[in-house]
Amino acid sequence: MCPLAAAGGRRAASRAPGAHNVCRLLTRRAHGFYARDAGVAHRKNLGLLRKIICQESTKFKNVWTTHSASPIAYERGRIYLDNYQCCISSIAQEPRILYQKPKCSKSEKIEDALLLECPLGEMLPSPSDYKSSLIVLTVQNWLLRLSADSGEILEKIYLASSCCKFRYLSWDTPQEVMVVKSAQNKLPAAARQAGIQQSVLFYLAVFQVLPLSFIGMLEINKKIFGNSVTDVAVSNGILIVMYSMGLVRLYNFQAISEQFMEQPFDLGHEFNWNGQVGVVGKYPFGLPCNIKITDTPPLLFEASSLENAFQIGGYPWHYIITPNKKKHRGVFHICSLKDNALAKNGIQDMKCCSLEPDWIYFHPDMSGRIIHVGPNLIKVLKLKEVKNNTDQMEIAEDFTIVANRENSVNNTVTVTASGRVVKKRFNLLDDDPEQETFKIVDYEDELDLLSTVAVTQIGVDGIAHLDFHCNEHGILLKSIPLLESWDVTYSHEVYFDKDLVLHIEQKPNRRFSCYVYQMVCDTAKDDECSSHEKTEKLFCKKGGRIFEYI
Repeated sequence: MCPLAAAGGRRAASRAPGAHNVCRLLTRRAHGFYARDAGVAHRKNLGLLRKIICQESTKFKNVWTTHSASPIAYERGRIYLDNYQCCISSIAQEPRILYQKPKCSKSEKIEDALLLECPLGEMLPSPSDYKSSLIVLTVQNWLLRLSADSGEILEKIYLASSCCKFRYLSWDTPQEVMVVKSAQNKLPAAARQAGIQQSVLFYLAVFQVLPLSFIGMLEINKKIFGNSVTDVAVSNGILIVMYSMGLVRLYNFQAISEQFMEQPFDLGHEFNWNGQVGVVGKYPFGLPCNIKITDTPPLLFEASSLENAFQIGGYPWHYIITPNKKKHRGVFHICSLKDNALAKNGIQDMKCCSLEPDWIYFHPDMSGRIIHVGPNLIKVLKLKEVKNNTDQMEIAEDFTIVANRENSVNNTVTVTASGRVVKKRFNLLDDDPEQETFKIVDYEDELDLLSTVAVTQIGVDGIAHLDFHCNEHGILLKSIPLLESWDVTYSHEVYFDKDLVLHIEQKPNRRFSCYVYQMVCDTAKDDECSSHEKTEKLFCKKGGRIFEYI
């Protein structure tokens, strides 16, 4: 059997259990066929949900809309407004306010937040640890753990005094290790003119979560890493340092913490550090900077890329960069991490003529594939061995998704009614608003669906639709029209979460809108609500906030 046929056979075998219809799957579940393994039952349930979502009779209805003068955030069925002071459930067909706190002062403003979920199969010290919570960072360097459903403060940690301002939260390892990063330290102009030197550029505080424990804090010092450092991050155990000339350097964070850790500390314990006596994580002392890098750590890898764009993924490991010259913008090189060798067909260039550049990234489904998105084309690429050369990999096309531009006409020559020939002096851009253009591409891991948002501007209104594609073959399974007008000059976010679609829009002058769609059965009334025709709007007021119903 040829390799291609063998692979196809494996795929067919993996899909065989999913060939049953919905009724049969429900019957098997009722008979307890999956009782031995809760994971199997959960996967079967998600398979049922995917079938229901993708069937023709299923519609998504815009059930309610709200507006805000501050940013709107979404996390796992919860919509946060007013700087996380108000939380609304998106599960019910009517907005249900889970909690609403009094308006906070500027000193209590939340800078960033992460959703924290309970790990499976672990014993935790507190009953509250088994429920979802929100880790938030305030402008005054407080790290708070809040109940996701009530907003109650569960834990409170003071990070540091005013010597640095912590601003960003991120995951080193999702749901396991969290990183709190400061803004870049910059001296006032008067201090710089006086010749005062500032050597510390960033601070990083690293925590293990659930239970929340302090791993260590380190400083990024230009005496160690150089003068041209512009940014820093920790991801998957790697310390990533970025430089102004496009250079990216990688270091082993665990090795750094083991080599340069001066003393470990536990939250809530008393400490005596550099002549200061206090409690770890309590005001006014905060956290000690207990990882002091005194020498340049061993370099794991470095690469030069335009605007520090650098990604690692695939199997075997590869990385993606753009050559560090402006003329190469939109050109991507896919190289082996082992020996920096360029993969066969490893230069990807869509040759787009557009205002917004195309983008590329490793597929988040852990398949090792690569997604390359242009204005009217999405290419899903895969790594495979070069025939007769197992040491080299090549980039091959797995499948493509093409925008619907059947009706677009771009003739450079037009003949008028009188027979006069008129030549255009310009061509349409690839992302011209009058042509259907891809704006968002995302992956729904639980349902294994690739979702795309495509937009066409017709007059003053933009029409958008959310499409679901088979993640394995790219086949279109479902298309959902978004009823609200889509202005391509605004900032947009679209979330697809099981039976929910959420569209968050940022308009000029800090005006934000949130449109909530829910899965419904097909009825005549719902068909009316899923059209772009103007429908009557109803308004209600809850908790001092106005909601629109359609």
